[in-house]
Amino acid sequence: MAGTEGPRTYWFNIVTKQVEEGHHSGWQDLMGPYSTREAAEHALEQAAVRNKVWDEQDEQDER
Repeated sequence: MAGTEGPRTYWFNIVTKQVEEGHHSGWQDLMGPYSTREAAEHALEQAAVRNKVWDEQDEQDER
């Protein structure tokens, strides 16, 4: 039925290192959802940047 599908979502599978369109694997293996394939492709880089920022904030809070 046309028009009944929700928006496309993309997930990054941390085991296979592949982007999945829609939810196909177990939750424990996925990062996302992302609204674009490109964003999902960069999931690990985005997580690394966020972790670095949080680590820096934690260091500042400890001072």
